[in-house]
Amino acid sequence: MSRDVNRSELGQFLKARRAELSPAAMGLSETGALRRVPGLRREEVAQLASISAQYYTRLEQGRLQASAPVLTILARVLRLDDDQRDYLFELAGKESARPRRQKGQQVRPPLQRLLDSLTDIPAMVLGRRMDILAWNPLAAALLTDFSRIPQERRNYVRLVFADPTVRDRYLDWETTARDCVAFLRMEAARNPDDPRLTALVGELSVQDPRFRQWWAGHHVAHRAFGTKTMRHPVAGELTLDWESLGSAADSDQQLTVWSAEPGTPSAEGLRFLASWAATEQTASWQTDKA
Repeated sequence: MSRDVNRSELGQFLKARRAELSPAAMGLSETGALRRVPGLRREEVAQLASISAQYYTRLEQGRLQASAPVLTILARVLRLDDDQRDYLFELAGKESARPRRQKGQQVRPPLQRLLDSLTDIPAMVLGRRMDILAWNPLAAALLTDFSRIPQERRNYVRLVFADPTVRDRYLDWETTARDCVAFLRMEAARNPDDPRLTALVGELSVQDPRFRQWWAGHHVAHRAFGTKTMRHPVAGELTLDWESLGSAADSDQQLTVWSAEPGTPSAEGLRFLASWAATEQTASWQTDKA
């Protein structure tokens, strides 16, 4: 095929693939407006890929030759399998270097044992992309019942931006949310070929204009330590210090703990929350048994 024919075929291929994706599956909110085309619109694909709608339109019309990085992003956004991805790169005349696939994460047994032993402070294990891998009952009592969230949606950044319960817990939500974006930016630098990270950024960029604005700011930070003021419907206002402790055996897993300064109202509130959580857990167990 000639170069012009290849570009035309590439455009038709992109159009066919976006037609197969529903807005709901990509985390896009429906506006109620009548859709003239099946699947995703061009501007939605462009937004998910963080490129201009004009650029994507010209690419789909065969008027532009895409670079390898753009093709890589589009392959992730359109959820192409390996064969489709290779075909896309072949049409564009580019070498297809498939990204190394990362295995799904599971909390390391020593971290799980340590987590189980922490009964008086909230704690959780965060993995790549700040996915929530494990937690103790007090962390669930402080933030939300993570077990009710599907595993593939169990991500701390997603909850901070999209879960009303978690969002309402933070007295200074904006600072917390900005920190999350900066942490995620650092993760993107470490794992630029992570398709799940790309999908998460695309989803939150579409859903929340502030995430989109802060992501474009390119601020970065390491997860380390800090202080957060929480408001809890049972325990009241809590000022908690948080610390993120890395695993020497797996740098992609970190134990995050919250604690209160001894002798403060927050320490008393945390003790009350632990007692309340234990009571709720016992009542739930008895109900399930009955």
